[in-house]
Amino acid sequence: MPKALRDQLGLAGGQEVDVEARDGRLEIEAAPTPMRLGNRGGRVAAVARRRMPTLNAEQVRETLERVRR
Repeated sequence: MPKALRDQLGLAGGQEVDVEARDGRLEIEAAPTPMRLGNRGGRVAAVARRRMPTLNAEQVRETLERVRR
């Protein structure tokens, strides 16, 4: 997938995607992150099964703005 398209969709190079054919077109979505339930500070929490990148405040802000549109 071209970098410009990945950037527009918020995908990273090498990131897994789900591709599905619907009504004569392809739909591409980021594959869900495999999760498990774990104990975090005495509470049950969803924990990623693989190492996830640390996000900075700017990345969080940009993501929130993008999904609110």
